Amino acid sequence: MSEPGRLRETAGAFLVLGLTSFGGPIAHLANFRRELVGRRRWLEDEDFSGMVALAQLLPGPTSSQVAFGLGFRRAGFLGAVAAAVAFMLPSAAVMVALGYGVAALGDVGDSGWLHGLRLAAVATVARAVWGMAATLCPDGIRRSLALLAAALLLWLPGTPVQVGIILACGLVGVLLFRDPGSAAGPPPPPARAHGVAAAALVAFVLLLVLLPLAARHSGSRALQVFDSFYRSGALVFGGGHVVLPLLRAAVVPRGWLGDAVFLSGYGAVQAMPGPLFTFAGFLGTAMAPGPAAWRLGAVALAAIFLPGFLLMGGAYPFYAALRARPWLRGAVAGANAAVVGILLAALVSPLGAENLRTAVDVGTVAVGIALLAIPRFPPWALVLLLALAGAWLPR
Repeated sequence: MSEPGRLRETAGAFLVLGLTSFGGPIAHLANFRRELVGRRRWLEDEDFSGMVALAQLLPGPTSSQVAFGLGFRRAGFLGAVAAAVAFMLPSAAVMVALGYGVAALGDVGDSGWLHGLRLAAVATVARAVWGMAATLCPDGIRRSLALLAAALLLWLPGTPVQVGIILACGLVGVLLFRDPGSAAGPPPPPARAHGVAAAALVAFVLLLVLLPLAARHSGSRALQVFDSFYRSGALVFGGGHVVLPLLRAAVVPRGWLGDAVFLSGYGAVQAMPGPLFTFAGFLGTAMAPGPAAWRLGAVALAAIFLPGFLLMGGAYPFYAALRARPWLRGAVAGANAAVVGILLAALVSPLGAENLRTAVDVGTVAVGIALLAIPRFPPWALVLLLALAGAWLPR
């Protein structure tokens, strides 16, 4: 396929994923795997899980960073940008539009259709855990690592523990799985990619250091917003809901927005597909009066996603270049087992614990899992069916 063809294919695939991926970052990753590993065969489970592990070790929005890395792997730098923008665009556009009508937002947090969307996310993650475990945990040692990782995360939840588990399992992999299998891994990037990657890492640090100084001395509202949202995106591990306290601290104490508006937008973004970081678009738009408010929303969106993309763009080329070395392949084998355990823990809590409230919920998820087992069953159909089921079934 030609480069323009790959670029269009990448943008189209992630636009569909951005329209249909509900349920938070773990569910997003499950959808990525189903579409790109299972249906399109762009990469193998081993490579996909290695990219997930890399994103888990970096600050920023995990699922969006994986989208960026997958786009880079498929169609180079432009593919990375296309994948990331296409994945966030549907949710970002709706959240910016809602920023113009904050008074019309209601509390959708307990809506039946939203509960149905969450049940679809549970089914999607359950199917992904089963498929990834079969591929990435082929022996007793790796199955044991995955189960231990899940148990430890359920006992001590939190991003630091998650990062520690990935590193510890990677070390076990170095000792026990120095050359598992014969997969070649992702193709090494061109030599010039290392220079671009180094520049991305330098840019990440310089912006983190210099933006507060520039915002303080310039008096520019847009620069102050960019600085606040950039730091929120740069300093959070785990993404998703973890960024919300940072965003509230950035906008509410300064008087840019009140708590009522902040919480209204938070309720709305949970009903959106795609990354929760698009909440920034709502906040930026809501704090800027007038018809051009979308511009500040765009500034907030660019700022909160940029650090995660700089880090992923800086780290992935070096990871891909080293991927064929036996010790790193062993580390990735161990880290892959940890990723399976992390997904399993997330399936149990919070996804299962918060959403499987009744026997009807359990049965609905079981039906969803069975539908996903049909090879060509489209994920958007599952989203639609379970949203309708959530709206009509007793709870």
